[in-house]
Amino acid sequence: MARWAIAIHGGAGVDPSLPEHRQEEARRVLARCLQVGVDALRGGARALDVVEAVVRELETDPFFNSGRGSALTRQGTVEMEASIMDGRGRRCGAVSGVSTVKNPVSLARLVMDKSPHSYLAFDGAEEFARDQGLEVVDNSYFITEDNVGMLKLAKEANSILFDYRIPLAGSETCSALAGLENHNNGMVVMNGLPISVYAPETVGCAVVDSNGFCAAATSTGGLMNKMAGRIGDSPLIGSGTYACELCAVSCTGEGEAIIRSTLARDVAAVMEYRGAGLQEAVDYCVRQRLDEGFAGLIAVSRSGEVAYGFNCTGMFRGCATEDGFTEVGIWE
Repeated sequence: MARWAIAIHGGAGVDPSLPEHRQEEARRVLARCLQVGVDALRGGARALDVVEAVVRELETDPFFNSGRGSALTRQGTVEMEASIMDGRGRRCGAVSGVSTVKNPVSLARLVMDKSPHSYLAFDGAEEFARDQGLEVVDNSYFITEDNVGMLKLAKEANSILFDYRIPLAGSETCSALAGLENHNNGMVVMNGLPISVYAPETVGCAVVDSNGFCAAATSTGGLMNKMAGRIGDSPLIGSGTYACELCAVSCTGEGEAIIRSTLARDVAAVMEYRGAGLQEAVDYCVRQRLDEGFAGLIAVSRSGEVAYGFNCTGMFRGCATEDGFTEVGIWE
């Protein structure tokens, strides 16, 4: 029997001035969702079922940017995306532009299991969800007061803004926004273009079960004030999500940089072709493959290891292994 292991994340790139009570709230959500996965693995659940269940929990809680609590488009609506991958046979499913499906990760699972395709988007994904009997809700269900305020702030700044936990008023806001700018003329750069603020978030889970099978899933609402129709790395197999017989990976951060580097697949490739261990592969990809982008990732190996890495300020994360190791953290 192999040793099970699980890793989860709630996004990389954390406001360094995030109030302590919000940090504690994040840790509580991570610990609760991590425990969902641990309990399932102790009961003998399959890796694929565990990653779906854990990401559903993360999507349902409005603290992180997925499902309820997703970032808003310029039009003030929610367009969500998700993917899931089974390391056994590298089966996968993904969705984008989802606006009424309560749990996008479950729709991605159905795309994998119940359709002849690997990826559905927008109206086609919505129609398939209804055909499959998935729970759907009005788009307003996903919209929170915090995110409405952050969209207003983003529009006023004429920027893509992505951290609904930054305080919305007073000197704290100005300080938080200023603290996220870099040396490039006071601007953060995404895909070679300057934006005013970038603090990425996504949720994800990577699992190896007691049979040594790996799976991963990732879900997000995208960027605050994004263009309608924008698709990030989260639903792209090999970029935001990847699983094979060696490992499972879920990424978070600057989607455009993750897409260019095929970050999740590269972790597996470094293990496969260079014979690297899990943490070595993670470190190499984070340090060498992102160019000037900022991101993080979580990973598990078929032997029951867990690993993570990020090159930005903090990553919401948690992990646990069968031998009793447990960690929930934000900073280095």
